[in-house]
Amino acid sequence: MIGKKPVRNSSDRAGEAAVAEFIRTRGVTRCPTACVLPTQGSVAVADRNALEAYAVARERVRRARTAARLNSFFPVAFDRPAAE
Repeated sequence: MIGKKPVRNSSDRAGEAAVAEFIRTRGVTRCPTACVLPTQGSVAVADRNALEAYAVARERVRRARTAARLNSFFPVAFDRPAAE
């Protein structure tokens, strides 16, 4: 077992050929999935603050839409009991 190379089937070679053809036709020099993953770079404070403000605004809109949707199903408004 030691010293023997693993046997490769034709599907492995076909996959390698497809990758080689893709690289040759598109000129890709690195893995495309590397561009999809988050980076480990630092983000400027202003950008982080802007993203936080955006997230808060989206959450506010989401809650307003949810309340409007629920109000359409349950239009009854309940009054608080009067303080004695």
